[in-house]
Amino acid sequence: MSRSPYRRSRRASRLAGVAAVCVLAVSGPGAVARAGAEVPTAAAGASDGLREVLFVGNNWDGTADAVTSRGALARVGRVDVIPDKDQRLAEIALNPVKLAYFLGVRLGPGEGHDQFVDDMYTTPDGSALVVSRPSFADVVSVDLASGRLNWRFPVDGYRSDHMALSPDGTRVVVSASTANTVQVLDIATGRLLGSFAAGDKPHENLYTAGGRQIWNMSIGEVTTALDAPWLDWTKGDRHITVVDADTFRTVRTIDMRPRLDAFGRSDLSNAVRPAVFSPDGGTLYFQVSFFNGFVEYDVANDRVTRVKTLPKNPATSEDRTTWVNDSRHHGLSMSPDGSRLCVAGTMDDYATVVDRASLQEGPLVPASKPYWATVSGDGKSCIISESGADRVTAIDFATGLPTSGVDVGDHPQRVRLGHVPAGWTGPAAG
Repeated sequence: MSRSPYRRSRRASRLAGVAAVCVLAVSGPGAVARAGAEVPTAAAGASDGLREVLFVGNNWDGTADAVTSRGALARVGRVDVIPDKDQRLAEIALNPVKLAYFLGVRLGPGEGHDQFVDDMYTTPDGSALVVSRPSFADVVSVDLASGRLNWRFPVDGYRSDHMALSPDGTRVVVSASTANTVQVLDIATGRLLGSFAAGDKPHENLYTAGGRQIWNMSIGEVTTALDAPWLDWTKGDRHITVVDADTFRTVRTIDMRPRLDAFGRSDLSNAVRPAVFSPDGGTLYFQVSFFNGFVEYDVANDRVTRVKTLPKNPATSEDRTTWVNDSRHHGLSMSPDGSRLCVAGTMDDYATVVDRASLQEGPLVPASKPYWATVSGDGKSCIISESGADRVTAIDFATGLPTSGVDVGDHPQRVRLGHVPAGWTGPAAG
C-alpha cells in the first residue's frame, strides 16, 4: 500500500532522532527469567479446533489482519470490518448532526482520515470478530466465515472507542466517548446489558478483580489546540470510574490530580491513557497526556509511588499541539510474570522494555509512531503496532530487542489476542 509523502518524510527524520537517543540508552534491563508456563491464552492449534492469532485493527483501512501469535510474525488472513460502508455513509449524509461529528472525527482524532476500527475481540468460539468503529459510532460483529455482519449496535452519542473483553469472553465493554458513557454488550447478540456514566471522553477500559470490576479512564478533550499547561482546566473532567461488573454501579472514582500533586508532580496531566495492572492487581501502571513516561500507582494505599521519565527523541517537536490527541506516549503492556513493562513511545518513535523493579529502560527500539503494545500468545514478546509504517513488530521481553515484524494495513492501532477456526485465512469470497 502506498504511503503519503508526509508519512515517509516524518518517519525518516524522526527515526534518525531515535538513533541519536539510542546512543544514550543502556544496553538492557537486568536478566529476569521469562514468563515460563504463564501464558495469556490457550496454546495455538488447541484441541477445540481453534487457532490463536493476534488481530491488528487497521484503522484507516477498515480492515483487520490476523497474524501469528507466537514465534516469527506472519500474516494469516484479513477481514473487511466495514462491509456496510456505503449504507452507513448514506445514513450519515442524510443527518446533519451525524455528518458534523463524522467530519469532526476525520479532522480531529483521525488526522484527516476516517476511523473505521478502533478496537476488536473475537467471540469465544472464534466465529466472529467484534469491532468498535469510531467514525460509524457503533460496534459490530463480523462473521469470520462469510464476512457479513451478525449484528450492529449504535453506541450512545457519535463515536465509539476503546473496548474490553470480560474474562469469560461473553461481554464487551465499549466507551461511547462523546456521550461520556460506557456500555456493556452481550458479545453473541449485541444486546445492551447495562451502562454507566464516566468522566469526559471515556477511553481505556479494563476488567479487574477476576472480572468483578470494570475500570474506565476518561481522558477529557484531546482534540483541541488548548494544550498549554495553564489551559489544562479546559480539558474537562478526567478521572477513573470503577464499577461493579454485574450491577454497573460505581464503586469508587479516582482523580489522579491530588495523587500526582501529593507525589510532587503537579506538572503532569491527570488524563490516564493506556494502563496495565500487575498480575496480583495491586499496582497500576499508566501513561498520561503529554508525558514521555509512565506512573506507578498503589491501588490498596491509593497513592502514586513512582514516576518514570523516559528519553525524549530530539527530533520530536516540543509543540504539544503537534502530538496526536495529546498523547506523547500511547501503549503499555506487561510480561505475564510481571517483571517487565513494554512502552510504546508514540511521538518519540521508539518502543522500549523497562525492568519493573528498577524502572531501568532497555534499548530504545526505533519504531514509526507506535500506537499500542500487547503481549504475544506465549508471553515472550511485546507486540507493538507501528502506525506510521503499517507494520507490527515483536520485541523480546528478555533482551529488549526486536525479533520479527510483518506488514499490515493502513494505520494499525489496537492489537488483541483472539482465535479463529483452524485453517482460516479470511472470509470466503462472494
